[in-house]
Amino acid sequence: MDKQIKTDSGIVIQPVYTTPVPMTETPGEFPFTRGVHASMYRDKLWTMRQYAGFSTAEESNRRYHYLLSQGVMGLSVAFDLPTQIGYDSDHAMAEGEVGKVGVAIDSLEDMEILFKDISLENISTSMTINATGFILLALYIALAKRQGADLKKISGTIQNDILKEYAARGTFIYPPQPSMRVITDIFDYCSREVPKWNTISISGYHIREAGANAVQELAFTLSNGKAYLKAAIDKGLEINVFAKRLSFFFNAHNHLFEEVAKFRAARRMWANITKELGATDPKAQMLRFHTQTGGSTLTAQQPHNNIVRVAIQTMAATLGGTQSLHTNGYDEALSLPTEAAARIALRTQQIVGYESGVADAVDPLAGSFYVEALTNEVEAQAQLLIDKIDAMGGAVSAIEQGFIQDEIARSAYRYQKEIETGEKVIVGVNKFTVQAEEAPEVFRVDDSIRRLQSEKLASLRARRDNAKVQELLSAIEACARTTENLMPLVVDAVEHYCTLGEISDTLRKVWGEYR
Repeated sequence: MDKQIKTDSGIVIQPVYTTPVPMTETPGEFPFTRGVHASMYRDKLWTMRQYAGFSTAEESNRRYHYLLSQGVMGLSVAFDLPTQIGYDSDHAMAEGEVGKVGVAIDSLEDMEILFKDISLENISTSMTINATGFILLALYIALAKRQGADLKKISGTIQNDILKEYAARGTFIYPPQPSMRVITDIFDYCSREVPKWNTISISGYHIREAGANAVQELAFTLSNGKAYLKAAIDKGLEINVFAKRLSFFFNAHNHLFEEVAKFRAARRMWANITKELGATDPKAQMLRFHTQTGGSTLTAQQPHNNIVRVAIQTMAATLGGTQSLHTNGYDEALSLPTEAAARIALRTQQIVGYESGVADAVDPLAGSFYVEALTNEVEAQAQLLIDKIDAMGGAVSAIEQGFIQDEIARSAYRYQKEIETGEKVIVGVNKFTVQAEEAPEVFRVDDSIRRLQSEKLASLRARRDNAKVQELLSAIEACARTTENLMPLVVDAVEHYCTLGEISDTLRKVWGEYR
């Protein structure tokens, strides 16, 4: 008897697929299963990004110029943990974390240094930031104004996806309801002031990193997306306007065909979700997404093997029709990537884009009996989970009840057990191991960064108009107690050098912290 083989999500794979799956869908047309553009990469390759940010704004600026010189098409900014959770670098809670997992940004002065000699009007920037995303966006807008840029031409993405923080990642500050209010404020403000900006990147990436499988990543991400749509509609925003600026952020793991099926199913499912909620404009029905290769799939053992893993994941993302892509450095299970590792990661995208042929045909795997059947099965299983979440009252309720967190935890446990028993082979970890390995060069961030940032903050506070700062912080506090849009006040505040921590603390006084 033929043994049963399953995908990482538990979908049974038949030994042979002989039944054609009806396929009448056209690329660039509803429901966009085969791609959001009629010609996809035949006209233009995906945006090749490298996620970078560490230490000080000065150091990160140097890395950005290096990456741009190597052919990067768009920047992706990583922020350190204090920045992500609303503490200035001199705050007691920032001890030991300043500049470690991303760049430390305390004020507009840091933002000016971060993008020194980079024209914001001519580069697309993705910022992976959530609880304090509205402040970082305000800083970016303030800097663009300083540069004399036309805000109508500024393009990029802010992650701004707080629901997955409660479910999977943990860098939240405020309770869910005020957090959702900030997100809809951003939708509203940007639709008028920065119309080319993607106001949210609804992230399955961190859900997957926390231990979810591909089906769960898809279901939980789209459920969060539905929650954002409904919150904006309830606020009176027009879905055909704000939904055009929503984007998604998915993970790419090693099961090539399941990942391709996931991306294709995601587009079809989102098109139907937006249509059910009233979207009639095709651009408001499209699911556009960024992909990052799977950090949790990388191994500290035999780290050069990760180059192959990242190449497979790059193929999955591009065969699945991603709009932009970040490829991980092979050394990221050990440290932040070195310049050499970042260059190999970028070259992986360039080789796939220019040498592999994946860009020559639109939706190259379309019509494969296997891929079409797998796309349908991923969709069906994800829909069952979405229906269960809807019955609970939606994603916010499901998170508050702990359902999504429990599902992710169970999936992570199952996967780890499979590795420990050898049922799941991880090359170099539980099979094909070596006794002694030469440790690769790793990138390290010096602990002196906190002192440097604290000195900059002290200097800034001595030079700025502190009476104006207090006036603006009081205005933000008052606005937070109303339903008025916070964004204009926050932009004004950062232009007068209010710090990220000061603005965050002002809102902590009104909304409290989520525990």
